[in-house]
Amino acid sequence: MLRKACHILQDSSAGMKNTKFIVKVDRGGAHVPVYVQRIDLTPIQTTPNRKLALVMGRFTAEDAIKALQNSRCSPELVSVQFLA
Repeated sequence: MLRKACHILQDSSAGMKNTKFIVKVDRGGAHVPVYVQRIDLTPIQTTPNRKLALVMGRFTAEDAIKALQNSRCSPELVSVQFLA
């Protein structure tokens, strides 16, 4: 009986998704788009590998975009869905 209840709870929570964000930076021209990897350094560290991109909340991602907007880059917010 207890196993059925646990199984039902797992099935009902399987549909919940959590949205996080990564910041994609396009430098223009023939350059490959890069993603923000670390934001605690003075120049924000980027990587061309999307799997190494920093997954962050919306407000942190918007702060990273504001920091990059003054440079010659065009940053954009990309949403990523996770199962919670």
